[in-house]
Amino acid sequence: MSVITVGTMAFDAIETPFGKVDKIVGGSATYVAYAASNFVQPVQQISIVGYDFPKEEMDSLKKLGVQLEGVEIVPDKKSFFWSGKYHLDMNTRDTLVTDLNVLADFKPVVPDSYQGAEFVMLGNLAPEIQLSVISQLKTRPKLIVMDTMNFWMDIALDGLKQVLQKVDVLLVNDGEARQLSGEFSLVKAARKILTMGPKFLIIKKGEHGALLFHENHVFFAPALPLEEVFDPTGAGDTFAGGFIGHLAKTKDISFENMKTAIIVGSALASFCVEKFGPERIKEITKEDIDRRLAEFVQLVNFDIDLV
Repeated sequence: MSVITVGTMAFDAIETPFGKVDKIVGGSATYVAYAASNFVQPVQQISIVGYDFPKEEMDSLKKLGVQLEGVEIVPDKKSFFWSGKYHLDMNTRDTLVTDLNVLADFKPVVPDSYQGAEFVMLGNLAPEIQLSVISQLKTRPKLIVMDTMNFWMDIALDGLKQVLQKVDVLLVNDGEARQLSGEFSLVKAARKILTMGPKFLIIKKGEHGALLFHENHVFFAPALPLEEVFDPTGAGDTFAGGFIGHLAKTKDISFENMKTAIIVGSALASFCVEKFGPERIKEITKEDIDRRLAEFVQLVNFDIDLV
């Protein structure tokens, strides 16, 4: 059971109240691949990098069963670079630098060896790039999940609405759900977004958990209270990787199993924030994941004696 992931492989410079790093590997596809590879192989990567992207990182991904045939390497340009500074609450950040570099010319190609994948994760990219990947797939995947952001709602709303008609699951945060729908109430926002195409909607609320909407059903998953949040960069992509990885492993895309997948995604994201970049995600074992999942079960498990 394979998963195609489409997104960035990049460098980040990150400053948080707890530290600073001037250059570390990042990118949505990188985080998704590291998370999903804990549950399913192969993860089939589609991305673009420059001459400066480290071979050691490519080798690290390959060892985890990530296929890189769909990653274009541009020999005379630098990789995508993003720099940001987080505020004290760690939920808000300022983007300081965005150097598109190779990403400005990204025209993804789905290799023949990737055809037939049953699960696709479309990272947060321009809607035209997401559409291009969908149009290249010769058979309709079992599940297409997409991530997007307010930037594309501002500058490419028509294209975004086209993609929404072709996907099964949309991932956004609460602010983006409100912007896309024009509704303040998240329940009303969800109802409106579900008429745009996706069958399932996940609204991420950072340290406050996530909501899953499908038809008239709603499920709320809490986030694990952590003593220290060191760096939230990539947590949403790690969540997406854990989510789609669990679904691909179990081959079950029911609402009930998506509840579990959200908990799995949340558990993976809780590891991601413990160190800069994907460093913590690269270290974890199955035992670590099982322990963290058990903590989530304890968080939501309760007994009531009715008097």
